[in-house]
Amino acid sequence: MLSNTCKYAIRALIYLANYSTKDKKVGIKKISEDLAIPSPFLGKILQNMAREKLLISTKGPNGGFALGLAPEDISLYDIVVHVDGDRYFNNCVIRLEPCSCFADEISTCAVHRRYGNLRSDVMSFYKETSLADIVEDFEISGEVIHF
Repeated sequence: MLSNTCKYAIRALIYLANYSTKDKKVGIKKISEDLAIPSPFLGKILQNMAREKLLISTKGPNGGFALGLAPEDISLYDIVVHVDGDRYFNNCVIRLEPCSCFADEISTCAVHRRYGNLRSDVMSFYKETSLADIVEDFEISGEVIHF
């Protein structure tokens, strides 16, 4: 499962993909209010994303956050890996370590054979789904990007 921090990061980047541009940044207070995420917690998440170059941030009265790359160049996978690491895609279902970390003489876990294909499909979904795709889905559905 994704951490709450990761879910907040995904929500915030979807929001920014819809409402910001490099010339029009959105302030943390506005994002926090619209997404109902505590501002100090959101600030840490967004600063982390800025360090990873997924966001740009500007301080001052006209400051705020915007995407650091085009929405089509940021996948859900990029966000998850920057926040939670790749363990979501690699961890074993029943062991504490990834199945791939065991020596060849030790078999993968009993669930691995059944779960391997699903894990691959999930990873493909995250890698192939960009922020632009999600914004487009919101536009098609008519839903507003306030969660």
